[in-house]
Amino acid sequence: MAEKVTVTALKYPDIPHYEWQGELLEKTEAYVLVLCKPGRRLKHYTKEATFTVNNTSLEFFSLKEWFTVAMEIQQGKVLSYYCNVAKPSVLNENNISFVDLDLDLVKQYNKKWQVIDQEEFEVNSSTYNYPLELKEAAIQALEELMRKVENKEFPFVENPLEGLTL
Repeated sequence: MAEKVTVTALKYPDIPHYEWQGELLEKTEAYVLVLCKPGRRLKHYTKEATFTVNNTSLEFFSLKEWFTVAMEIQQGKVLSYYCNVAKPSVLNENNISFVDLDLDLVKQYNKKWQVIDQEEFEVNSSTYNYPLELKEAAIQALEELMRKVENKEFPFVENPLEGLTL
């Protein structure tokens, strides 16, 4: 039986934003991999709503770097990527949490990578009073994330599912 974990996305500094559950696949000193199956419930605190997510995703949470990655999986292949620029994730027993800093790097099926939510980053920088150092770190993290994608560094390798039992 797979170990269940709860994933909690926060807005700065520690305001609950949304949360869902998955199965822990792999845990290292550097990252955690979580499998999320169709039918999972996503509780969205900001919108005061709960949604059902009907896709399969492999989710990467860096414990050292400033990003997370959700890879939508279909028939054993990655269809799309959704990367959050975020403070390094924190694993505490059966909970993974991260502070979402709004900037996102996404790749839809058969499309090019693109940065989204730059306007949201600017608005939330003011709304949540991001310190200048945090804003600069988020922008630098986005640049580093784009470099990792370009260089095909893990988890952006040819087949990130290789060796995993889904």
